[in-house]
Amino acid sequence: MVADLHLQRDQPAGVPPLALTGERTLPDVPAENYWFRRHLAVYEWIATRVCGLRVVDLACGEGYGAATLSRGAATVIGVDANPDAHEHARLRYTQPGLRFERAMLERYGRPAMCDAVTLLQTIEHLHNPDDALRHLRGLLAPGGTAYISTPNLLTIAPPGAEKSDNPWHLREYRADAFRELCESVFASVEIYGVYHAGKLRAHDAALALGWDRIHRRLGLTAPFYERFTASISSRDFQLTARRPLYRALDFLAICR
Repeated sequence: MVADLHLQRDQPAGVPPLALTGERTLPDVPAENYWFRRHLAVYEWIATRVCGLRVVDLACGEGYGAATLSRGAATVIGVDANPDAHEHARLRYTQPGLRFERAMLERYGRPAMCDAVTLLQTIEHLHNPDDALRHLRGLLAPGGTAYISTPNLLTIAPPGAEKSDNPWHLREYRADAFRELCESVFASVEIYGVYHAGKLRAHDAALALGWDRIHRRLGLTAPFYERFTASISSRDFQLTARRPLYRALDFLAICR
């Protein structure tokens, strides 16, 4: 039985909460806030670049990302095969121009149906990533853009490991391998990295100075991190192409 700690809190009336399983991130789970905000930061960055466009958000999960994109896009379709996630998203996010469809991403849609397509934190879950990217390319109208993100193997896995311990991930990528995968399908690929900013960058500096030893010795670990994790926002992450990709937390490929 999933503990209440891993269920979404304070959902609108009539919207069933989702349980945190590790397969996807969720809002409204306090212990998950770091990962949720890290993913939300990428959606918010993309949202400023798809205003007025027709967008498809593949593997949309809980639906928060599709809802974020819909703030400025002409239309957004969130697509996910999971029945619980689909039902939750359909009931929770009901703004005009946004709808949700239940389908496998590899089979969804028709050629040239959208101006932008997103596939975030999903390619590492797929058995046939090349086929999935070709499917994305086929959904795009001429001049369209695909946004694809994935975690950086070098920062998610232990040193020297070929994969983290996340059981949902089939393969994790270094920057060069991720670029090679995207360039095998798309003619133009630009890679951005996601990095800590704001209070998270300050926290990294504190860790380098020995903060881990101090909070453990003083017995502050649990109360400090409960408050600190809850305080993290999407502004505590930065997307840029100007820092070394090997240090990135995640990669975002902009593909045309």
